[in-house]
Amino acid sequence: MRNFIDRHRFLLAFVLLSSLAGLSVGVAKVATSLYALHLAASDVELSLIAGAQSAGILFMSMPIGVLVDQLGPLKLFTFGSISAGLLYFITPWLPVPLLLALTAVLISLCMPFRFVSLNAVFMQQLDKVGVAKAGWFRGTHMIGFFLLGPALAVALIAAVDYIGTYALVGLSFFVTALLAPLVMRHYTPAVGRRLSVQSVLGQFALLKQDRELAGISLIEFVSQAANQYYGFFIVVIALRQFDFSAGAAASLVTVQGGLYVFALFTLGTMLQRVGEYRFYQASFLTIAAALLVLGLGHGAVWLWLGAAALGLGLGMMQTVNISRFARASARLGRGRVAGVNAFVGPAGGLVGSVAGGWAGQAFGLQSTFVLLAPVFLLLSCRMWLQARQTPPLPVSLPDFQGVHDE
Repeated sequence: MRNFIDRHRFLLAFVLLSSLAGLSVGVAKVATSLYALHLAASDVELSLIAGAQSAGILFMSMPIGVLVDQLGPLKLFTFGSISAGLLYFITPWLPVPLLLALTAVLISLCMPFRFVSLNAVFMQQLDKVGVAKAGWFRGTHMIGFFLLGPALAVALIAAVDYIGTYALVGLSFFVTALLAPLVMRHYTPAVGRRLSVQSVLGQFALLKQDRELAGISLIEFVSQAANQYYGFFIVVIALRQFDFSAGAAASLVTVQGGLYVFALFTLGTMLQRVGEYRFYQASFLTIAAALLVLGLGHGAVWLWLGAAALGLGLGMMQTVNISRFARASARLGRGRVAGVNAFVGPAGGLVGSVAGGWAGQAFGLQSTFVLLAPVFLLLSCRMWLQARQTPPLPVSLPDFQGVHDE
């Protein structure tokens, strides 16, 4: 047993820290959805609150990607955790939805300090833990975020109301700051990286210069748009249109997260067997089918089925993306790619929340799922056309058009 712990010390410490970090955010996310409803927020205000949770991340992800190599991830993770924890303490005292949205923006400014740091550390260690565990970074985070967070949020609100719930969330952020040295001390910063306007713009330039990184980032953007829209609005849809209880509505997030985590932890081996092209295509079609089921279903059972299929498809897609981001980071720099990764996902989440909320106001929140489905069908067609036009290349080559069967 001791030999096992010694061999896997980093991975075990990372699982502990990432799971707790995900749990605290998962509780806060569902609590914020329910608190917004408690404040009688309109659909437009709900979309602003959902988008606010990603807005600040867009401004900070690229700079933090540079600072990870300049200052090291430990200082950044600690600062972000403590700052966000303090903001969560004041959240339940906000009396109107717009103030809730403003505070959500401030909290989102703190989040890149945490997850860009975690992302950079794991990417650097991926060669040691193995590509088959590529999904573990996102999977360990999602255990708390999807599986435990929603149910715990509902239970805490029932037991200690919103004030107690947000106080516990704030304390959990402080605990992650205390645990951070167990993981962050493994990181070796790049030499010569300094924060400047030029270094930040250079990270944006990577998306133009490197075709593989641009292709991965597009898929990440779209998948996170769908994921963010589902994660925030499915609770509202279930409560308003299907008369779910708060616990049952939160369980829809848990079901989706369960299949998401299952895919991240178990399907890495299948990815190696069937190749990235087939794995991507299967994920695109699964997600499109899930969105149609969620958007067109008229009974509660369709929501459960759509939730499970969406989680599986998004988890499959994320398994490929993490592996490809890690390969790109080995070529282009860990901190630089971690910053890009941390930017494009939340950018998609912001678009999914705000544009989805406005579309929901016009067409209905449930019907917006149908509008998202063609996006993934277009991605599937795009990759199919590229595969026909380009001769098969090894998966490791830095070209998005080279994603083929092995």
